[in-house]
This record gives sequence, C-alpha cells and structure tokens, in this order.
Amino acid sequence: MVQPDDYLFADIERVKQIPIVKTVLEVICRSTGMGFATVARVTENRWVACCVQDEIGFGLQEGDELEIGTTICNEIRASGKAVVIDHVDDNDFYAGHPTPKIYGFKSYISLPIILKSGEFFGTLCAIDPKPNQLQNPRVVGMFNLFAELLAFHLDSIQLIQRSREAIQDLERQLSASNDENRQYRHISSHNLQEPLRKLRVFSDMLVNATDRYEVEKARDLAVKIRSSAQQFSMMIKDLSDHSEPNDARTFESVSLARVVADVVSQLTPQIERRNITLETGHLPEVHAVPEQMEQLFYQLLHNAVKFAGYGQPPKIRVSCRELALHEIDELLPEPLQMAYAEIRVEDNGIGIDDTQLEKVFDIFARLPTGNFGQGEGVGLAYCRKIVRNHKGTIKAEPNPGKGTTFVVMLPLPN
Repeated sequence: MVQPDDYLFADIERVKQIPIVKTVLEVICRSTGMGFATVARVTENRWVACCVQDEIGFGLQEGDELEIGTTICNEIRASGKAVVIDHVDDNDFYAGHPTPKIYGFKSYISLPIILKSGEFFGTLCAIDPKPNQLQNPRVVGMFNLFAELLAFHLDSIQLIQRSREAIQDLERQLSASNDENRQYRHISSHNLQEPLRKLRVFSDMLVNATDRYEVEKARDLAVKIRSSAQQFSMMIKDLSDHSEPNDARTFESVSLARVVADVVSQLTPQIERRNITLETGHLPEVHAVPEQMEQLFYQLLHNAVKFAGYGQPPKIRVSCRELALHEIDELLPEPLQMAYAEIRVEDNGIGIDDTQLEKVFDIFARLPTGNFGQGEGVGLAYCRKIVRNHKGTIKAEPNPGKGTTFVVMLPLPN
C-alpha cells in the first residue's frame, strides 16, 4: 500500500535536489550563532527533517521525525506566520510552552515555506540552547529571503517534474500510436485480405456455376459470399470502433468493486452454466472513465470465463494491491509521480505461451488455444487501448498449462 511515508520521502528528495540548501543552513548557523538549523516538511500530522545542519549535537538527521504535537510548527502552519524567540524565559507566550522544555532551547526562529500555489510545504527553522538576538530586520529578512528561495526551487523542481511527465505522456501516446499503426498495416496486408480473397474466389465460382445453370451450387456459393461479406463488414466496424479517439471522455472517481460486480452480474449465466468458482478481493476506486472500466473488466472476465478450467474445476480470481512508489519505479519504465494499483485477473485455463504474450493484445490476433479452438477479435486490443488511455499498463503473464493471468496497473486518485 502507498503510505504517506512514500510521499514524504519524495518531498525530502526534492529538498535534497536543491544544490544550495546545505549552504543556506550553514550560513544561518554562522550568521546567527544558532547551533541547529533545518528544513522541515510539515503536514497536519507529520514533521520530518529534510536537511539538517547540527553543530550542537541535537541528534536529528535527515529523514528523522518529531512528534508534530511537540513542535511549534503546527501554529506556524495554521497561521502562515513566523515565530521568532530571542529568549524563551522572557517571552510572555512561549515561557510556559512545552516545546522549549522538551527540546531544551532558549532561542528559536522558524519561517513558513509557502509554495507558489499557496500550499504550506514546511518550515525553515533554527534553535539553540543559548539566547540569541534574532528579532531584528537583518536576521528575519535573511530567513524570509532563504524561505522564498527554497520555495522557488521547490516550485521549479515541481514544474520540471510536470514537464517531464508531460513529455513521458507524449512519448507513451507516440509509442501507442506507432504500435497501432503497425497493427493497421498488418491488418490491411493480411487480415482484411482473407475475406476479400474469399469474395473474389466465390464470386468467380458463382459466375461459373450460373454459366452452367448449377442452381444449387450457385445458391451455396451465394451464402458463402454473404458470410464473407458479413465477416468483412464486422472487421471494418471493429476497426472503426477501435480507431475512434477515447481520451475525451469524462474522468471521475470509479469504484472498481462496483464495476466488477456489474460485470459479474452480466456474466452470471455463463459462470453458473460452467460452475465457475469466482473469488474477488478488495478493489479500490480509480480516477477513470466509467464506461471504459466496464469494457476493460468485461473483456478480461469474459476471457477468463471462456477459458477457465483446463482439465480441472474452473476458477477465477480477481485481486488487487496498491503499489509503493519504489515498486512503481521498478515496474514502469517511466513512472509518473502518482500511486498505482495492480489488479490481477487469474484463471486456471490453458494459459498463454511466453512467445505469444505481446501478440495477444494485437487486433484480430489469432492465438493457439488448445482444445478451445482459436481466439480472434479486438477484445484484448480494446483492453490495452483503454489502459493506455488511463496512463496504465497491461500485460499477460506466461503460465502455459496452468492458467492465464492478466496484470493491469492503473493510477489511483491523488
């Protein structure tokens, strides 16, 4: 499961990408006499040190965390204003405050780091066990300047990240477009040629049959011509439907549990007829196009219902787990900075040979399926197009003779 720690760790990394941050903390300590300075990431319930300059043995290191209730940063986050204390004992408000007693400081200064969006990121703060002269324009102005500088760099890093994600998105679209063009070229030179060849052959035979007044043979050939024409018409329709742009639909929060339940309801007659055992685990909500999610899981479950039970009682299992950010980095070639869910649809059918793993997602793919004949159509091609439209991935895992597993990765709402 993606934990808040993952995002806080990413924020710490963002701060560490700022080349001047260590210099800023060193300058603060040298110019103010403060012994400890840090940039802290502060949320409603977390306080984490992103970068530290410790000259008094305070003991806090990068990534270490303080209990938010024991700090003053909650007040700073709520007010958006700096807190500056020359001497705690002389401060009417903070003299009895528990924080100075817990951490043993007499002087304290902390300024909020506010991003361009208005979001409160954290604080730039310093403490020392001795009193210090901090409430003067020079020190406060320096802290303000450094806090604004850090916010500028954080915004710049975020902008670069968004630009990188936009480039990755364009590259994904280009890759998907190139792949579909490859398939269309193959279809035009192979798949569509077969029904056309049959039409030509049967038409020539029909002409010969009518010349010889072979009525029954002519009637039989006319039926074959009509069947080939219908096949050709259906292929053109499937291609037309598949080529329609599908990324302009409205995205919204979609419960995959509800989607799968609806699809199972549609497939109930086939499930009951084949006496299939269906197991469904917890499924999350995703930011998606509802109709496309229904198409995706209908195709995957219909495929599983069709092929489950190769020499044994048929079983289907739908499971999900939320991936941690470091797992996403490992699984996706160019991951976006978002959480992902990994959904697995498993059956115990004949399985797919590893040489066929990519072909299974091609339009009009013909794959060997043992005693079940041949699979043909656009169902899994639709699945891949839908998943790509949602910035996800889909793959089939090889397990010939033991079943098929389709693994879908979809981004979760931020």
